[in-house]
Amino acid sequence: MRIRRTPLLAVTGVALAALALTACGDGTGTKDEGASQPSSTAATTAGDKGTATPASDKSAGSGSSSGSSGSAKGSSTSSGSTSSGSSSSGSGSSASSGSSGSSSGGSSEPWDPKNRVLCNGSNTKVTAQPVSRPLNHMLITVKNTGSKYCDLTYFPVLRFDEMQWVPQADEQTHPQAVTTLAPGESGYAAVLLSAADGSGEGGMTGHKLTVGFQGKTPNSSGGASATPALPAKGVYYDSSLKVTYWQQNQDDIAGW
Repeated sequence: MRIRRTPLLAVTGVALAALALTACGDGTGTKDEGASQPSSTAATTAGDKGTATPASDKSAGSGSSSGSSGSAKGSSTSSGSTSSGSSSSGSGSSASSGSSGSSSGGSSEPWDPKNRVLCNGSNTKVTAQPVSRPLNHMLITVKNTGSKYCDLTYFPVLRFDEMQWVPQADEQTHPQAVTTLAPGESGYAAVLLSAADGSGEGGMTGHKLTVGFQGKTPNSSGGASATPALPAKGVYYDSSLKVTYWQQNQDDIAGW
């Protein structure tokens, strides 16, 4: 009797195919996929320990490093800007100090004695005018015609014609400070020509008057003298002749 093997082979093939399907379904393939997942976890753990870093972690690390570098650069730039500003400020302070030093030197201060000159006949205009009150008095006015402040020191030195003596000043009229004239300003001195009661001696009429200026010390020359005009009839004077110190204000000697 002839046996059919074809069906058995077919059955056998089908059985093998079922076994193959069963093997895939019982978790063999799943185990392979599961094995790859722990491998990724292990790699991540190793990256945390510094042994290995995943590509994604390397990318994140690179970004962090770049950010730190950028922060450092920004800090450096800020520091440089501050340093530059500080240097500029320092330079400004130095310039200001220099300017302040120059100003404190008084190079442009008109009241500084270094910038003043003595008043005399070359930088002033002098007038001599007899006044009605007080009686027998004359007013001498000195106007600064120069470009600098000038000092009127002590009192005027008067000389009528060829007079050989010098009238003295009334010490009670000594000002507290030197009379200083700005350009265009005037200073004053009063002259007692003769005694009102006629007690003076050696009276005579003068037709020419010379006004001398003193220097920084008494009786020293302050420069050129002046010769103000007198009335045509002349001026009468006697031994009572005396003068006041130079004054800043005319009112200070109005009742002298």
